[in-house]
Amino acid sequence: MAETKADIQIFNQTHLTLPVSDSTFRKTASIVGKYENREFILLEVVYVDEDEIVRINKEHLKRDYVTDIITFRYDDPDDGEVEGTLFCCAPRIFEQADELGETPEKEFLRIYIHGLLHLVGYEDKTDPQKQQMTAKENTYLELMGRQTDS
Repeated sequence: MAETKADIQIFNQTHLTLPVSDSTFRKTASIVGKYENREFILLEVVYVDEDEIVRINKEHLKRDYVTDIITFRYDDPDDGEVEGTLFCCAPRIFEQADELGETPEKEFLRIYIHGLLHLVGYEDKTDPQKQQMTAKENTYLELMGRQTDS
C-alpha cells in the first residue's frame, strides 16, 4: 500500500523513546484514510508528559486529569481533507500498555488510531460510540499487523 502524502510531523517533548517509527505513523494514516474515505493533509502528533496533558485538558476542555490523548481538528469537517493535532501523553500510554498487558508499540498505535478516528468524525461520549471506536481500532490494528507482516 502506498503511504499517505500527508505532512505528518511527530514531536516528542518527553524524555521517553517512542516505540513507533515514522513510517508506521505514515502507513497507519494511509490505511485509516483509505478505509474512512478521508485524506489526511496535515497531522501533528505531539507526545507530552502528564503535566502538559493536564494543562491542555484544563485549558481547552475544562477537565483536570491525565488522559492519553486530546485531539484537535482544524479543517472543514464537510470536505474529505483532514488536518489536526493529536496531543498524546507518552507516560500514560506506557502505563496503559503495562496495565492491559499489551506491548507499548501496540498501545501507542491504538491511541494514534483513536486520534485519527476522532479527526475523521468519530466520537466516544456514549457506550455504543466507545464500542464502535474500539471495534474500528481493532480492525485497523489487525490491518497494520498484516501490513507489517508482509
